[in-house]
Amino acid sequence: MPPTKAPWAEDEDTVEELDGEDEEQDGIQELGAVKSFASKLGRPGSQDLSAFSPISASTYFSQALEVDPPSRNIAFRAYYTPSTLSGQPDTQTGKRKRGSVLVCHHGGGSSGTTFACLAKAVRQLSAGELGVLAFDARDHGKTKTDPEEDSKVVSFDNVQNDFIALIKQVFPDANEAPDLLLLGHSMGASPVVSSTPLLQKDGYKVVGVIVLDVVEGTAVEALPLMKNILSQRPTKFNSVEEAIQWHISSGAVRNVESARVSVPSLLVPQPDRAEGSQDVVWRTDLVATAPYWEEWYLHLSSSFLAARAAKLLVLAGQERLDRELMVGQMQGKFQLEVLPDVGHYLHEDKPEKLAAVIVDFWKRNTTTLVLPPKIGGAPRTQPVKMVGEE
Repeated sequence: MPPTKAPWAEDEDTVEELDGEDEEQDGIQELGAVKSFASKLGRPGSQDLSAFSPISASTYFSQALEVDPPSRNIAFRAYYTPSTLSGQPDTQTGKRKRGSVLVCHHGGGSSGTTFACLAKAVRQLSAGELGVLAFDARDHGKTKTDPEEDSKVVSFDNVQNDFIALIKQVFPDANEAPDLLLLGHSMGASPVVSSTPLLQKDGYKVVGVIVLDVVEGTAVEALPLMKNILSQRPTKFNSVEEAIQWHISSGAVRNVESARVSVPSLLVPQPDRAEGSQDVVWRTDLVATAPYWEEWYLHLSSSFLAARAAKLLVLAGQERLDRELMVGQMQGKFQLEVLPDVGHYLHEDKPEKLAAVIVDFWKRNTTTLVLPPKIGGAPRTQPVKMVGEE
């Protein structure tokens, strides 16, 4: 069945609207955020928390959708702002324009709302021509799973097949689908990169692949440290507002506005909490995902370099590239950008700066050049060659 609209009221993430959830939670917000959590382990303060009240995602996306691919038996919560060009008539060809959409896959323990501020900035900088689609992965955010099935398993195969199924459900006709710019943050990078050739084989036009702040070599090396990192953050908070404040004080997220949108969907009420209590705990149990950590990142570099599309890697600070990426960069196979003064959640910390990089990348790899005409001839057009395209 086609995607259906979901009520924005569910995205307000007030304590009352979270009632009824009963999952036991633990873990950290994101496996890749080693520096953020290890170096700045803040604790909730007792000051006025009114500045950390939740903000609805409706301020940043035009639609909230429930996407229910029959092959997955999961109802994904998605957030969508279409391209203003989609469906518009092309005065030159007479056909309807496809437009372009940035499809975002979040990292482990996060949710689609992590891209809220980025979506707003992309829409503004592209004058609405580049749409944005983000979603909550299985066992994350507002996505609904079947409690009688083992639907929380976030293996590589599952998250990759989920990603492909979601795109095909939102854009069922590859010939009419918008041009796709695929973006994956941390754990979300691998399913995005590996899905690219499969989507292209089915007729979808993938114009670019973007990876945010993850390198296979350094990610795999950091895995043995993760359980120690997991034990160093609070297991619960007295309120959603306190959780938002902790994310800012700990340095996990450095943008208060973004944290007010993204953090509430990471939480559920503490099981069996006392009447009148607002205690909340983590929604996603990342400790339980440990068996899949390695497969999230293995072969990421080779898959990224092999993608037949423009490629962009954006890192937070001067991170170390692994050997494959270092060689690939020297060969000009992808574009590398390093954003200063950001943490692992660079898309939340500096959404405007990242949006400028993405929109520029999108324009350079989708714009058609008008070549000078031959004498007595009509102007010729030629698409811009994509970075790393064979």
